[in-house]
Amino acid sequence: MSYPIITAAEAACYINNGDGVGISGFTLSGTPKTVLPEVAKRAEEAHAAGKPFKINLYTGASTGDSIDGVLTRAKALNFRAPFISNPTVRDAINNKEIIYADLHLSLMAQDLRYGYLGKVDVAILEAIDITPDGKVYLTTAGGIGQTVANLADRIIIERNTFHHTMGLHDVYEPKDPPYRTEIPVYKASDRIGKPYVQVDPKKVVGIVEVCLPNEQVVFKELDPVTRKIGENVANFILGDFKRGIIPATGLPIQSGIGNVANAVLKALDDCTELPPLDLYSEVLQDSVIELMERGRVNAGSTCSLSLSQECLQHVYDNLDFFRDRLILRPSEISNHPEVIRRLGLIAMNTAIAVDLYGCVNSSHIGGTRLMNGIGGSGDFARNAYISIFMTPSTQKGGAISSIVPMVTHADHTEHDVRVVATEWGVADLRGKGPDERARLLIENCAHPDYRNLLWDYLKIAKNGHVSHNVAAALALNTTYEREGDMRKIDWGRYL
Repeated sequence: MSYPIITAAEAACYINNGDGVGISGFTLSGTPKTVLPEVAKRAEEAHAAGKPFKINLYTGASTGDSIDGVLTRAKALNFRAPFISNPTVRDAINNKEIIYADLHLSLMAQDLRYGYLGKVDVAILEAIDITPDGKVYLTTAGGIGQTVANLADRIIIERNTFHHTMGLHDVYEPKDPPYRTEIPVYKASDRIGKPYVQVDPKKVVGIVEVCLPNEQVVFKELDPVTRKIGENVANFILGDFKRGIIPATGLPIQSGIGNVANAVLKALDDCTELPPLDLYSEVLQDSVIELMERGRVNAGSTCSLSLSQECLQHVYDNLDFFRDRLILRPSEISNHPEVIRRLGLIAMNTAIAVDLYGCVNSSHIGGTRLMNGIGGSGDFARNAYISIFMTPSTQKGGAISSIVPMVTHADHTEHDVRVVATEWGVADLRGKGPDERARLLIENCAHPDYRNLLWDYLKIAKNGHVSHNVAAALALNTTYEREGDMRKIDWGRYL
Protein backbone atom coordinates (compact mmCIF):
# COMPACT_ATOMS: atom_id res chain seq x y z
CA MET A 1 0.00 0.00 0.00
CA SER A 2 1.24 3.50 -0.79
CA TYR A 3 0.55 6.45 1.49
CA PRO A 4 -0.14 10.03 0.45
CA ILE A 5 2.55 12.62 1.19
CA ILE A 6 0.90 15.57 2.91
CA THR A 7 2.02 18.79 4.56
CA ALA A 8 1.95 19.33 8.30
CA ALA A 9 -0.91 21.81 7.81
CA GLU A 10 -2.90 19.25 5.84
CA ALA A 11 -2.24 16.65 8.53
CA ALA A 12 -3.48 19.04 11.22
CA CYS A 13 -6.85 19.19 9.46
CA TYR A 14 -7.44 15.58 10.50
CA ILE A 15 -7.44 16.72 14.15
CA ASN A 16 -10.62 18.33 15.39
CA ASN A 17 -11.92 20.07 18.50
CA GLY A 18 -12.42 17.55 21.29
CA ASP A 19 -10.19 14.89 19.76
CA GLY A 20 -7.90 12.71 21.82
CA VAL A 21 -4.42 12.77 20.30
CA GLY A 22 -1.78 10.21 21.24
CA ILE A 23 1.82 10.65 20.17
CA SER A 24 5.06 8.72 20.08
CA GLY A 25 8.12 9.73 22.06
CA PHE A 26 9.30 10.04 25.62
CA THR A 27 10.72 13.29 27.06
CA LEU A 28 12.14 15.35 24.19
CA SER A 29 13.06 12.27 22.16
CA GLY A 30 11.01 10.70 19.41
CA THR A 31 8.09 13.11 19.54
CA PRO A 32 6.49 14.53 16.37
CA LYS A 33 7.89 17.90 15.35
CA THR A 34 5.61 19.68 12.86
CA VAL A 35 1.96 18.61 12.97
CA LEU A 36 1.04 19.79 16.46
CA PRO A 37 2.33 23.37 15.89
CA GLU A 38 -0.09 23.45 12.97
CA VAL A 39 -2.85 22.21 15.28
CA ALA A 40 -2.01 25.16 17.53
CA LYS A 41 -2.51 27.50 14.56
CA ARG A 42 -5.91 25.92 13.89
CA ALA A 43 -6.85 26.50 17.52
CA GLU A 44 -5.82 30.17 17.35
CA GLU A 45 -7.87 30.67 14.19
CA ALA A 46 -10.89 28.96 15.74
CA HIS A 47 -10.65 31.05 18.91
CA ALA A 48 -10.35 34.25 16.85
CA ALA A 49 -13.60 33.26 15.13
CA GLY A 50 -15.27 32.60 18.48
CA LYS A 51 -15.24 28.82 18.08
CA PRO A 52 -13.94 26.24 20.56
CA PHE A 53 -10.85 24.20 19.74
CA LYS A 54 -9.09 22.06 22.34
CA ILE A 55 -7.61 18.58 22.27
CA ASN A 56 -6.74 15.96 24.88
CA LEU A 57 -3.05 15.07 24.59
CA TYR A 58 -1.70 11.66 25.58
CA THR A 59 2.07 11.14 25.59
CA GLY A 60 4.71 8.78 26.92
CA ALA A 61 6.16 11.43 29.24
CA SER A 62 7.06 15.11 28.96
CA THR A 63 7.48 16.90 25.63
CA GLY A 64 9.26 20.06 24.56
CA ASP A 65 8.17 23.59 23.82
CA SER A 66 7.24 22.67 20.23
CA ILE A 67 4.37 20.60 21.64
CA ASP A 68 3.44 21.49 25.23
CA GLY A 69 4.55 25.10 24.97
CA VAL A 70 3.05 25.87 21.57
CA LEU A 71 -0.27 24.15 22.29
CA THR A 72 -0.59 25.84 25.68
CA ARG A 73 0.06 29.32 24.33
CA ALA A 74 -2.61 28.68 21.69
CA LYS A 75 -5.01 27.56 24.46
CA ALA A 76 -5.41 24.30 22.54
CA LEU A 77 -5.07 21.85 25.45
CA ASN A 78 -8.04 20.63 27.46
CA PHE A 79 -6.43 17.57 29.10
CA ARG A 80 -2.85 16.41 29.53
CA ALA A 81 -1.23 13.23 30.89
CA PRO A 82 0.99 11.71 32.25
CA PHE A 83 4.08 13.96 32.86
CA ILE A 84 5.26 17.44 31.99
CA SER A 85 8.41 19.53 32.27
CA ASN A 86 7.69 22.57 30.09
CA PRO A 87 7.26 25.73 32.22
CA THR A 88 4.47 27.12 30.02
CA VAL A 89 2.21 24.10 30.42
CA ARG A 90 3.19 23.86 34.10
CA ASP A 91 1.92 27.38 34.75
CA ALA A 92 -1.30 26.69 32.89
CA ILE A 93 -1.93 23.51 34.88
CA ASN A 94 -1.25 25.31 38.17
CA ASN A 95 -3.63 28.09 37.08
CA LYS A 96 -6.28 25.41 36.36
CA GLU A 97 -6.41 26.25 32.65
CA ILE A 98 -5.61 22.63 31.72
CA ILE A 99 -6.83 19.42 33.33
CA TYR A 100 -3.82 17.30 34.27
CA ALA A 101 -3.70 13.66 35.43
CA ASP A 102 -0.45 12.74 37.17
CA LEU A 103 0.14 9.05 36.44
CA HIS A 104 2.83 6.45 36.98
CA LEU A 105 4.40 6.24 33.52
CA SER A 106 4.04 2.45 33.43
CA LEU A 107 0.24 2.91 33.58
CA MET A 108 -0.26 5.35 30.72
CA ALA A 109 -0.64 2.88 27.85
CA GLN A 110 -2.63 0.49 30.03
CA ASP A 111 -5.03 3.20 31.23
CA LEU A 112 -5.67 4.21 27.63
CA ARG A 113 -6.46 0.63 26.65
CA TYR A 114 -8.73 0.23 29.69
CA GLY A 115 -10.68 3.33 28.59
CA TYR A 116 -9.93 5.34 31.72
CA LEU A 117 -8.70 8.44 29.87
CA GLY A 118 -11.09 8.77 26.97
CA LYS A 119 -10.89 8.01 23.28
CA VAL A 120 -7.77 8.20 21.12
CA ASP A 121 -8.97 9.62 17.81
CA VAL A 122 -5.61 10.38 16.21
CA ALA A 123 -2.11 8.95 16.66
CA ILE A 124 0.97 10.84 15.46
CA LEU A 125 4.12 8.74 15.21
CA GLU A 126 7.61 10.00 14.46
CA ALA A 127 9.29 7.34 12.35
CA ILE A 128 12.33 6.57 10.29
CA ASP A 129 10.03 4.92 7.80
CA ILE A 130 6.82 2.95 7.28
CA THR A 131 6.49 -0.08 5.03
CA PRO A 132 3.51 -0.73 2.72
CA ASP A 133 2.19 -3.36 5.14
CA GLY A 134 2.26 -0.95 8.12
CA LYS A 135 5.56 -1.60 9.87
CA VAL A 136 6.52 1.72 11.52
CA TYR A 137 10.16 2.05 12.59
CA LEU A 138 10.25 4.62 15.39
CA THR A 139 13.10 7.05 16.02
CA THR A 140 14.71 7.65 19.43
CA ALA A 141 12.05 6.63 21.95
CA GLY A 142 9.50 3.92 22.68
CA GLY A 143 6.77 5.66 24.64
CA ILE A 144 3.19 4.58 23.97
CA GLY A 145 3.39 4.37 20.17
CA GLN A 146 1.99 0.87 19.69
CA THR A 147 -0.96 1.43 22.01
CA VAL A 148 -2.10 4.75 20.54
CA ALA A 149 -1.70 3.35 17.01
CA ASN A 150 -3.95 0.42 17.92
CA LEU A 151 -6.60 2.64 19.50
CA ALA A 152 -6.66 5.53 17.03
CA ASP A 153 -9.06 5.91 14.12
CA ARG A 154 -6.53 7.94 12.14
CA ILE A 155 -2.73 7.73 12.07
CA ILE A 156 -0.32 10.41 10.90
CA ILE A 157 3.32 9.52 10.27
CA GLU A 158 6.06 12.13 10.55
CA ARG A 159 8.87 10.53 8.57
CA ASN A 160 11.96 12.17 10.03
CA THR A 161 15.03 11.56 7.89
CA PHE A 162 17.31 13.09 10.53
CA HIS A 163 17.19 9.82 12.53
CA HIS A 164 18.65 6.35 11.92
CA THR A 165 17.84 4.11 14.91
CA MET A 166 16.48 1.15 12.96
CA GLY A 167 17.16 -2.08 14.84
CA LEU A 168 17.30 -0.65 18.38
CA HIS A 169 13.60 -0.93 19.23
CA ASP A 170 11.98 -3.88 20.98
CA VAL A 171 8.22 -3.30 20.76
CA TYR A 172 6.11 -5.48 23.03
CA GLU A 173 2.56 -4.82 24.23
CA PRO A 174 1.16 -7.06 27.00
CA LYS A 175 -2.29 -8.53 26.66
CA ASP A 176 -4.94 -7.10 28.93
CA PRO A 177 -6.46 -9.09 31.80
CA PRO A 178 -7.59 -11.82 32.07
CA TYR A 179 -5.29 -12.95 29.23
CA ARG A 180 -2.03 -11.39 30.37
CA THR A 181 1.01 -13.63 30.78
CA GLU A 182 4.46 -12.94 32.24
CA ILE A 183 6.67 -10.39 30.51
CA PRO A 184 9.70 -12.53 29.55
CA VAL A 185 12.48 -10.04 30.32
CA TYR A 186 15.00 -11.85 32.53
CA LYS A 187 18.02 -9.62 31.99
CA ALA A 188 18.43 -6.06 30.76
CA SER A 189 19.68 -7.14 27.33
CA ASP A 190 16.73 -9.45 26.52
CA ARG A 191 14.69 -8.71 23.41
CA ILE A 192 11.13 -9.99 23.45
CA GLY A 193 9.26 -8.05 20.76
CA LYS A 194 9.49 -6.58 17.28
CA PRO A 195 11.78 -3.81 15.98
CA TYR A 196 8.75 -1.88 14.72
CA VAL A 197 5.23 -0.73 15.61
CA GLN A 198 2.65 -2.58 13.56
CA VAL A 199 -0.24 -0.39 12.36
CA ASP A 200 -3.26 -0.93 10.16
CA PRO A 201 -2.25 0.66 6.82
CA LYS A 202 -5.86 1.67 6.19
CA LYS A 203 -5.72 4.04 9.19
CA VAL A 204 -2.73 5.99 7.84
CA VAL A 205 -4.04 9.26 6.42
CA GLY A 206 -0.65 10.47 5.24
CA ILE A 207 3.06 10.93 5.70
CA VAL A 208 4.59 14.29 6.62
CA GLU A 209 8.20 14.57 5.52
CA VAL A 210 10.48 16.02 8.22
CA CYS A 211 14.21 16.41 8.79
CA LEU A 212 14.60 17.82 12.29
CA PRO A 213 16.61 16.83 15.40
CA ASN A 214 15.07 16.33 18.81
CA GLU A 215 14.72 19.37 21.01
CA GLN A 216 17.73 19.55 23.29
CA VAL A 217 17.70 19.44 27.08
CA VAL A 218 20.57 21.31 28.68
CA PHE A 219 21.87 20.07 32.01
CA LYS A 220 23.91 22.11 34.44
CA GLU A 221 27.55 21.23 34.90
CA LEU A 222 28.30 19.06 37.89
CA ASP A 223 28.90 21.20 40.95
CA PRO A 224 30.44 20.25 44.31
CA VAL A 225 27.03 19.38 45.80
CA THR A 226 25.94 17.04 43.00
CA ARG A 227 29.40 15.48 42.83
CA LYS A 228 29.29 14.75 46.55
CA ILE A 229 25.81 13.23 46.27
CA GLY A 230 27.12 10.98 43.50
CA GLU A 231 30.11 9.94 45.59
CA ASN A 232 27.92 9.19 48.62
CA VAL A 233 25.55 7.01 46.61
CA ALA A 234 28.37 5.15 44.85
CA ASN A 235 30.14 4.49 48.14
CA PHE A 236 26.91 3.22 49.67
CA ILE A 237 26.37 0.81 46.76
CA LEU A 238 29.99 -0.32 46.98
CA GLY A 239 29.53 -0.94 50.70
CA ASP A 240 26.48 -3.13 50.09
CA PHE A 241 28.43 -4.97 47.38
CA LYS A 242 31.32 -5.69 49.73
CA ARG A 243 28.90 -6.87 52.44
CA GLY A 244 27.30 -9.31 50.01
CA ILE A 245 23.89 -7.61 50.04
CA ILE A 246 24.38 -6.95 46.33
CA PRO A 247 25.33 -10.18 44.49
CA ALA A 248 28.85 -10.58 43.11
CA THR A 249 27.45 -10.33 39.58
CA GLY A 250 26.06 -6.89 40.39
CA LEU A 251 22.50 -5.69 39.83
CA PRO A 252 21.00 -3.52 37.07
CA ILE A 253 20.92 0.23 37.67
CA GLN A 254 18.07 2.66 37.10
CA SER A 255 18.96 6.31 37.27
CA GLY A 256 16.74 9.28 36.61
CA ILE A 257 17.54 12.17 34.31
CA GLY A 258 19.63 15.23 35.14
CA ASN A 259 22.93 16.27 36.62
CA VAL A 260 22.48 14.30 39.85
CA ALA A 261 22.00 11.11 37.81
CA ASN A 262 25.10 11.96 35.79
CA ALA A 263 27.05 12.53 39.01
CA VAL A 264 26.05 9.09 40.31
CA LEU A 265 27.05 7.36 37.08
CA LYS A 266 30.38 9.17 37.09
CA ALA A 267 31.02 8.09 40.68
CA LEU A 268 29.98 4.48 39.96
CA ASP A 269 32.42 4.45 37.06
CA ASP A 270 35.17 5.42 39.50
CA CYS A 271 34.28 2.43 41.72
CA THR A 272 36.43 -0.05 39.82
CA GLU A 273 35.72 -2.77 42.41
CA LEU A 274 32.17 -2.96 41.06
CA PRO A 275 31.57 -5.19 38.00
CA PRO A 276 30.47 -3.59 34.71
CA LEU A 277 26.90 -2.35 34.91
CA ASP A 278 23.66 -3.19 33.17
CA LEU A 279 21.18 -0.34 33.00
CA TYR A 280 17.43 -0.87 32.95
CA SER A 281 15.96 2.60 32.95
CA GLU A 282 13.42 4.87 31.32
CA VAL A 283 16.03 7.36 30.04
CA LEU A 284 19.68 7.10 29.00
CA GLN A 285 21.96 10.13 28.76
CA ASP A 286 25.32 10.87 27.14
CA SER A 287 27.29 9.52 30.09
CA VAL A 288 25.94 5.99 29.48
CA ILE A 289 27.20 5.96 25.91
CA GLU A 290 30.71 6.84 27.04
CA LEU A 291 30.65 4.16 29.75
CA MET A 292 29.38 1.61 27.24
CA GLU A 293 32.27 2.27 24.88
CA ARG A 294 34.73 1.95 27.74
CA GLY A 295 33.33 -1.41 28.79
CA ARG A 296 31.85 -0.15 32.07
CA VAL A 297 28.26 -0.68 30.86
CA ASN A 298 27.37 -3.97 29.21
CA ALA A 299 23.82 -3.19 28.11
CA GLY A 300 21.45 -0.26 28.28
CA SER A 301 17.71 -0.89 28.21
CA THR A 302 15.66 2.29 28.02
CA CYS A 303 12.54 3.96 26.71
CA SER A 304 14.33 7.07 25.47
CA LEU A 305 17.73 8.07 24.14
CA SER A 306 17.88 11.54 25.68
CA LEU A 307 21.21 12.36 24.08
CA SER A 308 22.86 15.51 22.83
CA GLN A 309 22.87 15.84 19.05
CA GLU A 310 26.60 15.15 18.97
CA CYS A 311 26.27 12.00 21.06
CA LEU A 312 23.26 10.77 19.09
CA GLN A 313 25.14 11.22 15.84
CA HIS A 314 28.01 9.24 17.32
CA VAL A 315 25.57 6.39 18.05
CA TYR A 316 24.28 6.55 14.47
CA ASP A 317 27.84 6.46 13.12
CA ASN A 318 28.58 3.35 15.20
CA LEU A 319 25.31 1.44 15.02
CA ASP A 320 27.05 -1.90 14.52
CA PHE A 321 28.55 -1.50 18.01
CA PHE A 322 25.48 -0.08 19.76
CA ARG A 323 22.81 -2.26 18.12
CA ASP A 324 23.79 -5.19 20.35
CA ARG A 325 24.01 -3.04 23.49
CA LEU A 326 21.09 -0.58 23.33
CA ILE A 327 17.44 -1.62 23.57
CA LEU A 328 14.57 0.86 23.18
CA ARG A 329 11.37 -0.36 24.84
CA PRO A 330 7.82 0.96 25.26
CA SER A 331 7.41 2.83 28.55
CA GLU A 332 4.94 0.18 29.70
CA ILE A 333 7.85 -2.31 29.67
CA SER A 334 10.77 -0.09 30.66
CA ASN A 335 8.82 0.93 33.77
CA HIS A 336 6.87 -2.25 34.44
CA PRO A 337 6.77 -3.28 38.12
CA GLU A 338 6.95 -6.98 37.26
CA VAL A 339 10.20 -6.61 35.35
CA ILE A 340 11.71 -4.14 37.83
CA ARG A 341 11.16 -6.53 40.73
CA ARG A 342 12.33 -9.58 38.80
CA LEU A 343 15.60 -7.99 37.69
CA GLY A 344 16.33 -6.57 41.15
CA LEU A 345 17.06 -2.99 40.19
CA ILE A 346 19.02 -0.49 42.20
CA ALA A 347 16.72 2.48 41.58
CA MET A 348 17.90 6.06 42.03
CA ASN A 349 15.54 9.00 41.75
CA THR A 350 15.47 12.63 42.88
CA ALA A 351 13.29 14.15 45.58
CA ILE A 352 11.99 17.66 46.18
CA ALA A 353 11.72 16.99 49.91
CA VAL A 354 12.02 14.10 52.35
CA ASP A 355 10.37 14.07 55.75
CA LEU A 356 11.80 12.75 58.98
CA TYR A 357 10.16 9.35 58.60
CA GLY A 358 11.15 8.76 54.97
CA CYS A 359 8.15 10.00 52.97
CA VAL A 360 9.16 11.71 49.72
CA ASN A 361 7.61 14.55 47.75
CA SER A 362 8.80 14.42 44.15
CA SER A 363 6.08 16.33 42.32
CA HIS A 364 4.69 19.45 44.07
CA ILE A 365 6.13 22.63 45.55
CA GLY A 366 4.50 23.64 48.82
CA GLY A 367 2.04 20.79 48.47
CA THR A 368 -0.05 22.45 45.74
CA ARG A 369 2.09 23.71 42.85
CA LEU A 370 2.89 21.00 40.31
CA MET A 371 6.53 20.77 39.32
CA ASN A 372 6.66 17.94 36.75
CA GLY A 373 4.74 14.99 38.12
CA ILE A 374 5.61 11.65 39.64
CA GLY A 375 7.02 10.29 36.38
CA GLY A 376 8.52 6.84 36.68
CA SER A 377 9.90 7.22 40.19
CA GLY A 378 7.00 5.34 41.77
CA ASP A 379 7.26 2.49 39.27
CA PHE A 380 10.86 1.94 40.28
CA ALA A 381 10.80 2.88 43.98
CA ARG A 382 8.14 0.42 45.12
CA ASN A 383 9.57 -2.51 43.18
CA ALA A 384 13.33 -1.99 43.33
CA TYR A 385 15.84 -4.22 45.13
CA ILE A 386 17.17 -1.00 46.66
CA SER A 387 15.23 2.26 46.34
CA ILE A 388 17.42 5.37 46.71
CA PHE A 389 16.19 8.97 46.70
CA MET A 390 18.67 11.79 46.25
CA THR A 391 18.43 15.52 46.88
CA PRO A 392 20.64 18.46 47.84
CA SER A 393 20.14 19.12 51.55
CA THR A 394 18.88 22.68 50.94
CA GLN A 395 17.10 24.67 48.24
CA LYS A 396 16.68 28.37 47.45
CA GLY A 397 20.23 29.27 48.39
CA GLY A 398 19.98 27.56 51.77
CA ALA A 399 16.71 29.24 52.82
CA ILE A 400 14.76 25.98 52.86
CA SER A 401 15.72 22.50 54.03
CA SER A 402 15.04 19.49 51.82
CA ILE A 403 14.75 17.37 54.97
CA VAL A 404 11.49 18.52 56.56
CA PRO A 405 9.27 17.43 59.47
CA MET A 406 6.36 16.50 57.22
CA VAL A 407 6.15 16.57 53.42
CA THR A 408 3.34 18.73 52.09
CA HIS A 409 2.69 16.26 49.27
CA ALA A 410 3.56 12.56 49.57
CA ASP A 411 4.34 10.71 46.34
CA HIS A 412 6.31 7.92 48.01
CA THR A 413 5.52 6.73 51.51
CA GLU A 414 8.10 5.49 53.99
CA HIS A 415 7.21 1.95 52.86
CA ASP A 416 8.89 2.49 49.47
CA VAL A 417 11.88 4.64 50.42
CA ARG A 418 14.83 2.52 51.53
CA VAL A 419 17.75 4.95 51.28
CA VAL A 420 18.10 8.75 51.21
CA ALA A 421 21.25 10.57 50.11
CA THR A 422 22.32 14.22 50.20
CA GLU A 423 25.75 15.82 49.93
CA TRP A 424 26.15 15.29 53.70
CA GLY A 425 25.71 11.56 53.72
CA VAL A 426 23.39 8.56 53.37
CA ALA A 427 20.55 7.40 55.61
CA ASP A 428 19.95 3.67 55.29
CA LEU A 429 16.32 3.32 56.39
CA ARG A 430 15.97 -0.41 55.76
CA GLY A 431 14.55 -2.25 58.76
CA LYS A 432 14.37 0.91 60.89
CA GLY A 433 11.47 2.17 63.00
CA PRO A 434 10.21 5.77 62.74
CA ASP A 435 12.41 7.18 65.50
CA GLU A 436 15.51 5.53 64.02
CA ARG A 437 14.67 6.84 60.56
CA ALA A 438 14.29 10.36 61.90
CA ARG A 439 17.61 10.19 63.71
CA LEU A 440 19.47 8.89 60.68
CA LEU A 441 17.97 11.50 58.35
CA ILE A 442 18.88 14.37 60.68
CA GLU A 443 22.38 13.12 61.50
CA ASN A 444 23.37 11.92 58.02
CA CYS A 445 21.38 13.95 55.48
CA ALA A 446 20.16 17.28 56.90
CA HIS A 447 22.23 20.41 56.43
CA PRO A 448 23.96 21.41 59.71
CA ASP A 449 22.05 24.72 59.70
CA TYR A 450 18.79 22.79 60.10
CA ARG A 451 19.70 19.90 62.37
CA ASN A 452 18.87 21.65 65.65
CA LEU A 453 15.59 22.88 64.15
CA LEU A 454 14.66 19.30 63.23
CA TRP A 455 15.72 17.93 66.62
CA ASP A 456 13.50 20.56 68.27
CA TYR A 457 10.59 19.42 66.13
CA LEU A 458 11.04 15.85 67.31
CA LYS A 459 10.78 17.07 70.91
CA ILE A 460 7.40 18.60 70.06
CA ALA A 461 6.10 15.64 68.03
CA LYS A 462 6.58 12.94 70.64
CA ASN A 463 3.32 10.95 70.72
CA GLY A 464 2.38 7.91 68.65
CA HIS A 465 4.19 5.47 66.41
CA VAL A 466 4.86 8.07 63.71
CA SER A 467 4.93 11.27 65.72
CA HIS A 468 3.77 14.52 64.16
CA ASN A 469 2.62 17.92 65.29
CA VAL A 470 0.79 19.03 62.19
CA ALA A 471 0.53 22.71 63.14
CA ALA A 472 4.22 22.88 63.89
CA ALA A 473 5.13 21.10 60.68
CA LEU A 474 3.04 23.49 58.61
CA ALA A 475 4.69 26.42 60.35
CA LEU A 476 7.89 25.63 58.48
CA ASN A 477 6.19 26.23 55.13
CA THR A 478 4.33 29.29 56.40
CA THR A 479 7.56 30.83 57.67
CA TYR A 480 9.32 30.18 54.38
CA GLU A 481 6.49 31.60 52.28
CA ARG A 482 6.18 34.77 54.39
CA GLU A 483 9.74 35.45 55.43
CA GLY A 484 11.84 33.46 53.00
CA ASP A 485 13.90 31.53 55.52
CA MET A 486 12.78 28.43 57.44
CA ARG A 487 15.49 28.98 60.04
CA LYS A 488 13.40 31.82 61.52
CA ILE A 489 10.79 29.44 62.92
CA ASP A 490 10.21 29.66 66.68
CA TRP A 491 9.10 26.35 68.15
CA GLY A 492 8.41 27.87 71.59
CA ARG A 493 4.69 28.40 70.99
CA TYR A 494 4.21 24.67 70.31
CA LEU A 495 5.90 23.37 73.47
